[in-house]
Amino acid sequence: MEGDTFSGLGNGTQIDGKILQTFQKNFVQVQNILDQNRLLINEINQNHESKIPDNLSRNVGLIRELNNNIRRVVDLYADLSSSFTKSMEGSSEGDSSGALKSDGKAGHKRNRPA
Repeated sequence: MEGDTFSGLGNGTQIDGKILQTFQKNFVQVQNILDQNRLLINEINQNHESKIPDNLSRNVGLIRELNNNIRRVVDLYADLSSSFTKSMEGSSEGDSSGALKSDGKAGHKRNRPA
C-alpha cells in the first residue's frame, strides 16, 4: 500500500497510500474513543438513576474521563484536518485549480450551494 496513489476525491486529486493509512489510523482511533464514550455515558446514566451515593461519587471520575476523551477526539480531528490540508496543498502544487496569492500560497474557494 505504501507508495500507492489513489484518486478518489472526484476532482482528479491523488492521495498517497501513506497519507491514506494515517487518515484510516486516526479515524479508527476516533471511533474507538467514541465507542468508549458511549459505554461511559451509559454507566454515568445508570449511576445517576441509581441515586446510590457511591455510584454518584464514581460519576465524577467517569465524567472526567469522558471530558478527556472528548479532548482527544477534538485533537485527532484537528490533526486530521491539518494533515488533509497539507496533503491537498502538496498534491495541488502546479495545479491550476487554485489561484496563487501574492504570498505564494494557493487560495482555494469553496462553492456553497445557494
